[in-house]
Amino acid sequence: MPPQPSPQNILIFGATGTIGAYITSAIVSAQPPFQRVAIYTTASTVSKKAAQIAALKEKSVEIFVGDVADESAILDAFKGIDTIVSALGRPALPLQTRLLTLAADCPGVTRFYPSEFGTDVAFDASSAAEPTHQAKLAVRAHLEGLEAVRTGKLEYAYLVTGPYAEMAMGREVEGAEGAGGFEVEGRRARVVGDGEGRVAYTTMRDVGTLLVAALRHPHVSRNRALKVNSFTTTPHQILAEFVRQTGTRDADWKVEYTSMTDLERLEKEAWEAGNPAAGLFTLRRIWAQGKTLYERRDNGVLGEPEMETLEAVVGRVIEAQTRPETAVLHRHQL
Repeated sequence: MPPQPSPQNILIFGATGTIGAYITSAIVSAQPPFQRVAIYTTASTVSKKAAQIAALKEKSVEIFVGDVADESAILDAFKGIDTIVSALGRPALPLQTRLLTLAADCPGVTRFYPSEFGTDVAFDASSAAEPTHQAKLAVRAHLEGLEAVRTGKLEYAYLVTGPYAEMAMGREVEGAEGAGGFEVEGRRARVVGDGEGRVAYTTMRDVGTLLVAALRHPHVSRNRALKVNSFTTTPHQILAEFVRQTGTRDADWKVEYTSMTDLERLEKEAWEAGNPAAGLFTLRRIWAQGKTLYERRDNGVLGEPEMETLEAVVGRVIEAQTRPETAVLHRHQL
């Protein structure tokens, strides 16, 4: 079967979530515009995020309200749709298998972008054993095994972005002390490794930009993983940018280091204790092991869209930590 036509009628799941808000904003703002943009969300979300929903309606986004388990409501939302974008969060990832099955049987749906944003779950042979990767790997196996994929009726692309820069460069997460972070007001930094390990990051805004680029280049992204990022840097370079933008000196910051041996120990202890933040230790280890780095990135096949810089991210992190009320407005601005 020849490649499917370019996406024009898009339905988004998880549209108001952490990464979904950025993806939706980018799709809604795309120029030239897509013919039709719709989201599928729950009644609870409509109630809790009324301002976001209202802003989307003002942008002519269609709102379908229903439960993710309601097949009838989902099939109704699929009518007239050719492309589905899933931005569901980690707890909801397994729900994608049912969405994929329904999409495969729906005549008009020709392309599906599963929620793959983040760390590469198939970097090398060791990836298959990582506890943080199992849900995405199960979705991949289900997707690639569909008859509709084998015949070419349903196409897909995995947008592999690596860690979200804003989150990785924020404060150390409670319950994951030792995994790394930067605290602006306290002038404290926790660095994994020796501070010189390179990690490729993608900003959350750029995730949206790159997803739109993938939608615009369906033939080069057909049935493959797209390994993309905004920039590559080291913990020491990140710290230097915090120092520069805060007008401080190196000596003003207290910098602590977590060795790889200690990180692996903390990771093991967290999983054994049932710590909800255990996965963060795993991800930080994976990043520090160089598993965000490739010989080349795929930004080029997507038209090399303009990406944000380390300077821009650190500026936003500083704003979020010192003026959080302003940062929240920026995050969901459409």
